[in-house]
Amino acid sequence: MAGWRRARRGVAAALLVGVAALAQAPGVVPAQAPVTMAVQEAEARAPLAALSAEGFSHYTLALTWHPGFCASRARPPRECREPALAEGADRGFVLHGLWPSLPERFAERGVDRRRWWREGCFLERPRPDGGFCRAHPPLALPAALARRLDAAMPGRASCLDRYQYAKHAACLALPEADYIAASVALVEAVNESAFAAFVTLNQGGEVARNALIDAFEAAFGEGTGRALRLSCGGRGNRLLTEVRIGIAADRLADFPAAESLVRQGRGRCATRVRIARLE
Repeated sequence: MAGWRRARRGVAAALLVGVAALAQAPGVVPAQAPVTMAVQEAEARAPLAALSAEGFSHYTLALTWHPGFCASRARPPRECREPALAEGADRGFVLHGLWPSLPERFAERGVDRRRWWREGCFLERPRPDGGFCRAHPPLALPAALARRLDAAMPGRASCLDRYQYAKHAACLALPEADYIAASVALVEAVNESAFAAFVTLNQGGEVARNALIDAFEAAFGEGTGRALRLSCGGRGNRLLTEVRIGIAADRLADFPAAESLVRQGRGRCATRVRIARLE
C-alpha cells in the first residue's frame, strides 16, 4: 500500500512538473530574475503579515470551484447566471471566505466549535433579516483592492464579501481592508500554484480523489494533504465544489510554506471526483 501511494505521488509530481514547465516554454511566460521574484514575493506576503491573529488558533481558507458550485445549485445565484461575472472563474478557484477558528473568548463563554461555525460573529450581533446585503454595510476598500476582490470573488455581486466579513471577522477587530487584502492574497497564491493548475487542467473530466490530495502535496509539500478538505456536491458527492485549507493564524505570512498549514477535517467526496467546466 505504501509503495502504491508513493507511486501515485510520483505520477502527480510528474504531472505538476509538466504543468509548471508550460510556464517556462518559449512564448508563454519568461522566467523572471531572482531579485524581481523576491520583491514580488515580499509584496505578496505584506497583506498576510498585516493581518493580526490574536485569540484564535487558525484560519480556514475556503475556495470555491465556481463551475462545480454553479452546477450544484438548483437555483444558481447571479454570479452563476451572468457570463460577465463568471468570466475567468474557470481558470482557478474563487474566494468563498477566510474563517478564523473558535476564538478563546467565545470558548470561555461556552460556545463550541459547531455553534461558532454556524453563527460566528452573529452570536454577538444577530444577522439582520433578508439577504447577504443586509448583513453589513458596503466594505470600505481602496479602489485597487476592490478591483482585485471583484476578480477573486464573483459572489461579491450577491454581497458575499459583506456577509463573510460580518460573520467571520467583524467581532474580532479585524480591519476590513486588512482582512480582504489577506483573503485576496491567499486565493491568488493558491491559483498561482501547481495544484490549481492541475485542477484547471482536468476541468471537464474526472480524477481520483486521492489524485487531488497527491497533487496538493506535490505542490505544497509531503504530508500537507492533511490540511486540505475537499467538498463535493451533486449525486453521490462526486462534483467538486470547494476546497478548504487550514492555515495557522500565527504563520499566515509564511503561506504557502508547509509549516504554515494545519490539519482539516475529512471531506465528503466520492473516490472519483468530477471537475466541472463552465458551460
